[in-house]
Amino acid sequence: MSDNTIGRFFAYVNWLFNPFHGLKTTEVYDLIGTTSLTENALYLNLGYWRDVDTIDEASEELVLLVAKRGAMGPGDTVLDCGYGFGDQDILWARNMKPDKIIGLNITKSQVGRARKNVADAGLEKSIDLREGSATEMPIENESVDLVVSVESAFHYRSREDFFREAFRVLRPGGRLVTADILPMKNSDNPFRRIEQWISWNLVAGKFNIPQDNYYLIPVYNDKLSKAGFANIDIESIRDDVYTPLHEYLSRERTFVDKLPPLAKMLAQTAFNRSADSVYAGLDYVLSYAEKP
Repeated sequence: MSDNTIGRFFAYVNWLFNPFHGLKTTEVYDLIGTTSLTENALYLNLGYWRDVDTIDEASEELVLLVAKRGAMGPGDTVLDCGYGFGDQDILWARNMKPDKIIGLNITKSQVGRARKNVADAGLEKSIDLREGSATEMPIENESVDLVVSVESAFHYRSREDFFREAFRVLRPGGRLVTADILPMKNSDNPFRRIEQWISWNLVAGKFNIPQDNYYLIPVYNDKLSKAGFANIDIESIRDDVYTPLHEYLSRERTFVDKLPPLAKMLAQTAFNRSADSVYAGLDYVLSYAEKP
């Protein structure tokens, strides 16, 4: 085993098991690397599981759900914030056919791999993937028709800054769509509240969700409104995300078998619990808003 492999192994273990050890967002994704849930692509989303049976199908369904909610189509300039390895942009270019997709991502290792994926797909003319921040967008005012963020806005410091930047770069009539993770409203049952607290804080701590982003759907709505957006619609789709994902991963071993031994043990422990317990503190929303 090389020194690099040993170092990566101990970094992974420290991240998973040390409650006092946190990582920056870029460090989290550098560490995860290409250990994707999916088998045939490198999607990093949890999937939308209505009427599908596999993680690859669910990941594509979520990406298409976001695109359809934003009415993505010919003539659009799309800004994708947090594009991962670029699989979603390739899917959109082929299926929704916008004029141009611009991507922003702060994780250098993902940027390089995503650009290669786009080049291999022969889509460099329609997809422009850049290294850049969603809270300080290197994008001109009123130059974009649709801004999308698939499972990344919860990372931003802060999500409010992202909303303001999205409003700035959108043309009048432009749309913002996010697939985003929020905490659940506290239960009246004190034991359930403890379960929710553990569930949320485990995810928030390990995936670097800043406390500025710890709020529920009504506050999400208010922050979009204060940024200037109108026609806001925020829907919880958690029942079509967490439980079917949990059931799939519990019975399919492909993803678990990719993990290092200790991570595999931790995953198996989670799968031995109910989805209702593991995801007790997590909401999942599909959000839509328009710039007047």
